[in-house]
Formats: sequence, structure tokens, C-alpha cells
Amino acid sequence: MESRLSWFLLYALMVGSIWVHSARFDELFQPSWASDHLEYQGETLKLKLDSSSGAGFASKNKYLFGKATMQIKLVEGDSAGTVTAFYMASDGPAHNEFDFEFLGNTTGEPYLVQTNVYVNGVGNREQRLNLWFDPTKDFHYYSLLWNHQQVVFMVDDTPVRVFSNKEKQGIPFPKDQAMGVYSSIWNADDWATQGGRVKTDWSHAPFISTYRGFEIDGCECSGKPEEMGRCQTGGQTDQERFWWEKPVLAELSVHQTHQLMWVRAKQLVYDYCTDTARFPTKPAECERR
Repeated sequence: MESRLSWFLLYALMVGSIWVHSARFDELFQPSWASDHLEYQGETLKLKLDSSSGAGFASKNKYLFGKATMQIKLVEGDSAGTVTAFYMASDGPAHNEFDFEFLGNTTGEPYLVQTNVYVNGVGNREQRLNLWFDPTKDFHYYSLLWNHQQVVFMVDDTPVRVFSNKEKQGIPFPKDQAMGVYSSIWNADDWATQGGRVKTDWSHAPFISTYRGFEIDGCECSGKPEEMGRCQTGGQTDQERFWWEKPVLAELSVHQTHQLMWVRAKQLVYDYCTDTARFPTKPAECERR
């Protein structure tokens, strides 16, 4: 009995070291800059932007595959010139990164959501879309799902973008760099709203984005070889603990595919894949194969 109990405790510790799920900010995150512009109110966190500074926070750990989710209520009113970002990123010049950037606008005009994917330090994969709701009136779920087969950007569980693994066609895919989870708010009025034509009106400051429901289900990885190996191969032997590697998540379901088609048909306003001025030759990952 004692040996069984010891084995169970060891197993629980192993699971706890790689599978994280929490809604408490201070368990998963910490301020990364301008901590005086972060404000806690019960279960919510507020990031503030004024003329002196924006603010940001970062996960305490890095992860190699999994899912990160935040509930966010974006800046109300005249938010022109501001950007609120939620993203995952690794370190260094050859980093990988998955971005949600929420581009503020003048009162009454819709928020634009810009997504981007960096692989080995190369980005320029922007897509922009309108949301089908007012993201300033209530909290909405924004998620990044990352496994060996795809990166899925989701809004309220609706996929709005997929970056698929096309390594068989010689296209790099992010799979070997652990990534942190981040969020921030800052002034970007040189480009964020109508190409920089509309500037930030500081008389409306502070600009506030509000957060709750912080969740990360992922494989913690500091970058050590043994941890990299565990996160890379765990899904081959235990798909309950490494649930994001289940075959059913290797691609979108039929329902999700229809949702993405609707988003692209009704909400998408820019796609780098169709921007022939920037890319006279279509980027390789944009080809359907």
C-alpha cells in the first residue's frame, strides 16, 4: 500500500510539472514592465496606458505546445492609436511568435484584430479581421492552441486563423522553441489606426484593457534537453495528459472548418497571402497543397 501511495504521489508531481490549468493571475503571470500601470480588482486585472507609459505582463514559465486563453474586455470609447496584445513568443532573433493585436479605433468604429505568425524570426504574415461583436462591452475568450500539426487562433472558441504544419513541403513550422505567454498595452499611433492617420487623443487617457480567467494548459519547458524531449514526445504515449496532441486536434473539425470559412468570408479585411504588392510571388505557406 505504501509503495502504491508513493508511486501515486510521484505521478501527481510529474503531471503537475507539465500540465497547468489555472485562473489565478499570480499563479501563472507576473508584471513584465510598468507594474504601476497594472491594477488588481478582485478577480480582474487592468492594464493602463497613459502618456507616460503602457504596461505588460508575462507568464512565469515557458511552454512547448498546449493552449493559452485569456478573457479580455478591450479599451472602451475612443481607443484610436492604442494596441492591446495577447501573444506567445520565444526568445532571441530567430524566435517564434503567435500574435493577437487589437487595434483601437475612434468611437463607433470597429476594432480590428491583427494576427501574425513568426517562425525562426520571420514574420510578415499579417491577417486583419473585424470582430462580429463589440469587444469593449463584455469579456470574450481569446485562445491560442498549439500542437505539432497546427496553430489555431480562436475567439470565443471560433477559429479565426490556422497556421498548418507544412514541413513536408519544406515550410518551417514552430516546434522546437519553448514560448512564454504575454499581454501588453501600448501607444502605436504611428500605424495602428487607419495606417497612422488617426493619432492617440491623450485627453481620453487612461486607456484600460481588463482581464480575467487566465488559463494555460501546456507542457512546461525551461529549454533543458530532457524537458524538450518530454514535451515533444509525450503525446505519443499519453494523450490524456498531452491532450492537445490527440489526433482529433490535428486539424479542424467539420464544424470548425465552416466557422473559419464564415470568418474569412464575412470578417476578414486583409490577408498577406493575397497582397501581391507586398508579395509578387505568393508565400509558400499560402499555397493550397
